[in-house]
Amino acid sequence: MTMRNSLIHMAGAALLWAGAVPALTAQELPLTRAVGEAQSTPELHYRLRSGDVLEVNFPFVPDFNQTITVQPDGFITLRALGPLRIEGTTVPELTERLRSEYSSILREPVVTIALKEFEKPYFIVAGEVEKPGKYDMSGETTFTQAVAVAGGLKERAKHSRAVLFHRLPAGNFKATKLDLKKMLKDADLNTDLRVQPGDLVYIPRGRGVNLQNVTSSISSLWVLSLLR
Repeated sequence: MTMRNSLIHMAGAALLWAGAVPALTAQELPLTRAVGEAQSTPELHYRLRSGDVLEVNFPFVPDFNQTITVQPDGFITLRALGPLRIEGTTVPELTERLRSEYSSILREPVVTIALKEFEKPYFIVAGEVEKPGKYDMSGETTFTQAVAVAGGLKERAKHSRAVLFHRLPAGNFKATKLDLKKMLKDADLNTDLRVQPGDLVYIPRGRGVNLQNVTSSISSLWVLSLLR
């Protein structure tokens, strides 16, 4: 992040919680990456999951070309290789893996993978924000930016007790507390966490948040947001 973008980011966040900016749109939101990067293809960061459709091409060995769907167990079945678990990997990671796997069959294999169908990355904002809900993730997004996209904080928000919930592969959640009030007071956005696809940004009300109670209801929040 350049010094100019850093200052813009800090100023925007400060105005947001001061109430001077009631709602920022995604277009107005300062991003922490170059324009060219923000428009990069989803294959670079998206992690594969069941139901995704891939087009695997071998330019010099077309007999190995195939269009495959990631199965519910996270596996795909490749010609000459058989079953391979790929859930949770990115397309670049899978490309390198296939090059390695097929090197035992082909000499210096050339493999290209296109992500044909996939669920667009998203994050969820819940709690004391103006516009809670599910939002598409079009680029790198931090916690404060996610709050801004959701319209900013309500007056009764306890932003010194914010929480970022991250879904783990086993299905449970990792909760990380953030003191947004201190972050802005110290003018230090180095502690502004990056939001991962599928994460939930939560802003509690009043005196704080009981992580045990919130965690027990997060699954319901996820389901409701997906139905919108």
